[in-house]
Amino acid sequence: MTIDALLARRLLLVTGKGGVGKTTISAALARAAAAKGKRVLAAEISYESPREDDEAGATLTSPLASALGLPPLGDEPRKVTQSLFAARLSPLAGHLQFLRDTLPVRLLADAAMRSAAVRRFFHAAPTLAELGILYRLLDLLKEPWDLVVCDLPATGHALALAQVPQALATVLRAGPIHAAAQEGLAVLRDPKRTTSVLVSLPDPLPVSEAVELYEGLHKLSIDCAMVVLNRVPPNPFTPEERAAIERMVVDRARTLGARRLPRIDRAAAANDRLARELRLPVRAVPELDDDVVARIAGGLGGGA
Repeated sequence: MTIDALLARRLLLVTGKGGVGKTTISAALARAAAAKGKRVLAAEISYESPREDDEAGATLTSPLASALGLPPLGDEPRKVTQSLFAARLSPLAGHLQFLRDTLPVRLLADAAMRSAAVRRFFHAAPTLAELGILYRLLDLLKEPWDLVVCDLPATGHALALAQVPQALATVLRAGPIHAAAQEGLAVLRDPKRTTSVLVSLPDPLPVSEAVELYEGLHKLSIDCAMVVLNRVPPNPFTPEERAAIERMVVDRARTLGARRLPRIDRAAAANDRLARELRLPVRAVPELDDDVVARIAGGLGGGA
């Protein structure tokens, strides 16, 4: 799949094991799409507990904002460039919008969400957090974005975003929650509108988790278009040069630079395993020291 085909979807879910660079890749994909003239919203999910004095303010921590060079994000989209915006997806913002859509008077919804007790209940109750985030995502998709890039949390939360509406749609046969769950499933399961990108590191554990996550997404009928293998060490050797090195180096522990060879081998093995087991395009992103988001965005936007 080409990058242009990937960015042609309406919703792009970026997921993977914690610490593999999902946020960096999310920011880079959003910048690459914006550079192509698309109106893009980059969104991150925040499960942080509500503060008593914070109704719709900035979240306490905001990795996506840091990757984009912004202060912490709030619930409303913030302009980054002419065609790139960023926001957080918080459960409380979704709960508020849900109440506004279902209660006969908007003031009742606003008053309810001003109650600290109500907000704590929505935050703590099982499944309601994921439902609130999904509802907020659906609300944002009603706006004229060409693409929404969603930086998902670690693996468990990524799968819960689809598992929760599936369970609710099965248990609740009618009503506004059933309708919201059905709408969410319709969006998440439509490969013409939504796809996912798995991010992994070139090491056995994150590769294994990427394989497991792919299987989980497949069971939930969520399309997956590509794997990004992040922080791949450079391999400057031709096969002939590598064979010559193996003949020459007797003691790797005492040979300057020889310790890089196992990392290069692990990266090659990771690429081969992902391509073989997932049968998806694998796009390698090299190790970078500075201007990481901008350089990855340029690389993603410049090739197939």
